[in-house]
Amino acid sequence: MKQVNVKINGIPVTVDAGTRILDAAKKAGVNIPTLCYLKDVTNEGSCRMCVVEVAGAKNLVTSCFATVREGMEVFTNTPKVIASRKTTLELILSNHDQKCLSCVRSTNCELQKLALEYGCDSYKYQGEKNSYPIQDKNPYLIRDNNKCILCRRCVAVCNKVQSVNAIGANNRGFKTEIGSVFGHDLADTGCVACGQCIKACPVGALYEKDDTDQVMKAILDPEKFVIVGTAPAVRVGVGEEFGYPIGTDVEGKMVTALRRLGFDKVFDVNMTADLTIMEEGTELLERLNDPNAKLPMLTSCSPGWINFIETFYPDLLGNLSSCKSPQQMFGAVMKTYYAEKMGIDPAKMVVVTVMPCTAKKTEVIRDHQNASGYPDVDITITTREFARLLRRQSIDLRNLEDGMFDDPLGQSSSAGHLFCATGGVMEAALRTVASIVNGKNLEKLDFKGVRGMDGIKEATVNLNDGRKIRVAVAHSLSNARKLMDQIRAGKSKYQFIEIMACPGGCINGGGQPIVPSQVLNNVDVRALRAKAVYDRDKKAAIRQSHENPVMKVLYDEYFGKPNSHKAHKILHTEYKPQNKL
Repeated sequence: MKQVNVKINGIPVTVDAGTRILDAAKKAGVNIPTLCYLKDVTNEGSCRMCVVEVAGAKNLVTSCFATVREGMEVFTNTPKVIASRKTTLELILSNHDQKCLSCVRSTNCELQKLALEYGCDSYKYQGEKNSYPIQDKNPYLIRDNNKCILCRRCVAVCNKVQSVNAIGANNRGFKTEIGSVFGHDLADTGCVACGQCIKACPVGALYEKDDTDQVMKAILDPEKFVIVGTAPAVRVGVGEEFGYPIGTDVEGKMVTALRRLGFDKVFDVNMTADLTIMEEGTELLERLNDPNAKLPMLTSCSPGWINFIETFYPDLLGNLSSCKSPQQMFGAVMKTYYAEKMGIDPAKMVVVTVMPCTAKKTEVIRDHQNASGYPDVDITITTREFARLLRRQSIDLRNLEDGMFDDPLGQSSSAGHLFCATGGVMEAALRTVASIVNGKNLEKLDFKGVRGMDGIKEATVNLNDGRKIRVAVAHSLSNARKLMDQIRAGKSKYQFIEIMACPGGCINGGGQPIVPSQVLNNVDVRALRAKAVYDRDKKAAIRQSHENPVMKVLYDEYFGKPNSHKAHKILHTEYKPQNKL
C-alpha cells in the first residue's frame, strides 16, 4: 500500500493512501468531534461536526469522508472550524426537544456534551419547530423523534449490521424524520427488537421501555415471593455504569446490590445456561443419529434471532433447537421444581430477570412460555434499567462488598458463563457433546476456533466414534442472513450453527451500557467485555455444563433425563411465522 505524508495541526504523520482525514488525525493524536460517524457502520458526513480546514481548499471538508493526499495540511481547530461546528450544534438544538433534566440520556448524551464544550446558545435560533407523537406501541422500545438529530446512525445499524431495514428516513428537508415505511408503527414492521438502534443513538431519541417500577412494586408486595436471575453479560457490563473500566467483572457486588433491593432470592441464569446445554446437546446428538432430522440444528437462545428467523426465514423454523432460552428455562424451573420443593404457590411467585437485551421483553410474552400455568418470567429489565434502579434506590455498586448467589440453584459452570460472548454457546455445547460421545471429559476444553469477533467462524470437531461435526458461529443478523441463505439454497456444510442477534453476542446486547461513539470508534468494547468472560472461565473449578452438580439434582429429582417428556413440557417451546411488513 502506498504511503503518504500529511500534517495534522502541524504534526507530521504517515498513513496509507486513501486513509480518511479523521483516521489520520487519530494517528496524530488529534481528536475530531463527530455525531453521525460510527466506525465500520456509517460515515455519511451528514452532521457536519467533523469538518476541518485543508490548506488551499475553499470550503471546509468532512473528515469522516474526505481522504488524505501527499503533502496535505489539515487544521482541525481554526476559528473558522470552531464557528462552523458551533453553528451546526445551535441549529440542531433549535429543533431539539431540550428536556435534558428528565432525559434518560442526560450526562451520557453526545449532543449535550458537545454543546457544553462549544459554549452553545441553545436558543440562538428561534422559529418553526417540528413536533412528533411518541411511538411506544411495542413492548420494548420508545422512539421520540422530537429528540432525533437525523444522524442516521440507527438506520445504518438496522440496515447494514442487522439487515432488518425496519427504519429509514421519511419525507424531505425540514420535515425529514426517521421512521418505518409508509409511517407504520415499529410494532408492525420486521423489527426484531434487538435494540442495537438504541445503542447507536447519540441522544435520547431511542430508549427501552422502563419496567423498574413493576420490579419495585413486586418487591414491596408482602404477598409476593420475588426471585431474580442475572444473565452472564450483566456482571461484565453493569460496572461501567458506576465508573469501572470497560470489561470489569463485578459479579459479587452485583449480587449484593440485588439483595439490597430486597429480592427474596438471588440466582444465576448461568445455571439454566448449563441446563440449556444438557437439553440442546442431547437434542443435537439425537438429530445426528436420525437420518430424517433437520440439519443443521440452529441455537435458540437469542430472542432477537428468533424474531428474525420467524419473520424472514419461516421455512427454516424446523432447524431451530426446540429449547427455551436460559432466561425462560430459569423462570420455568423456578415456578415448577423450585416452587414445589419450597412449597410456594407459583401464582404468588414473581420471577424477574436482569438481561443485556431488549428483545427479552418480547420473549417473556411469547406463546408457550408458561410451564407452570403462569408466565415463566414476569418482568425483565436491561442492564441499563438495573443501573438506574440502583441509583434511584441510592445503592452505589462501588461501595458494596462481594456477595454470593443463593443455594441450591445458584451454582453454575463457566461453560454457562460463556453464553454471553459470540461462540460461547457453541463452545459450551461442544465441551459437553464431545465428552458424552467420547465417554470421558476432554483434556483440552478451549475451542478457540469459535472465539473472537469475526462475523462468521467455523470449526470441525472430531468425535470418538469417527464422526466429524462441522459447526459455524455467526453474530449480527447480516451474518446470520448469509448462513440462512446457504441453508435455504441447500448448500450448508454444517451440522450445528450458533447465531446471536447482536454484534459480539450478549456482551454487546441492546440493553447493555451505552458507550459514546468517541470510545466506540477507538476501542473494541466487545473484546474487552469478552476478555472478562474468558478470564473467569480460565479460573473456574467447573468448566463443563454436565459437571455442574445442580444438573444431577434437577434430573435425578425432577426431569429424569435430558429431553424426557417432562423436560420437553417444561424446558422446550414452539415457533411460528411472524407475518409483518
